[in-house]
Amino acid sequence: MRFNMTEFYENLKNDAASVTRELISAAKLTEGDVIIVGCSSSEVAGERIGTFSSYDTAKAIFDGISAEAKASGIYVAAQCCEHLNRAVIVEAELARRDRLERVNVVPQPKAGGSFATAAYRTFDAPTAVEAIKADAGLDIGDTFIGMHLKSVAVPLRLSVSSLGSAHLTAARVRPKFVGGSRAVYDEDLM
Repeated sequence: MRFNMTEFYENLKNDAASVTRELISAAKLTEGDVIIVGCSSSEVAGERIGTFSSYDTAKAIFDGISAEAKASGIYVAAQCCEHLNRAVIVEAELARRDRLERVNVVPQPKAGGSFATAAYRTFDAPTAVEAIKADAGLDIGDTFIGMHLKSVAVPLRLSVSSLGSAHLTAARVRPKFVGGSRAVYDEDLM
């Protein structure tokens, strides 16, 4: 039996869209919020991280995530790999809005990663920034997105735990609790 790559990419795109819808709902994201995504296309393809970078695989996943995020007015931030010190690719509009420090780099599949490359090639006005503090995140292939989440990250258990062959984790953030034993907290923010 011959493997159909077109079908594989379409399935990845649909699965990524589904996971993103679930994340948006579970994290209670609203317009203007930011999702950080780290993605190893190598892991998605069943290979060891950093060894089998595939732009087509990453682009399918990016397209699924981006379409769902855009429909909800949510920004996608793409984490680069360790070769670019995990810089982040975002729309220039977001970088200006949040006064993010820009850095000068253009990701490539083998230096920055295929997912960040797909974001850079697809965004209307891409820019690289040193860091971001996102409201939620998807980690596809154990890329460690935690450094780009706001201070109190809470793991989310989604209905699926993999995308392709890659391990999938998700997180949302919540405000820090301040006060002591007599403090009262807003249940909607927990």
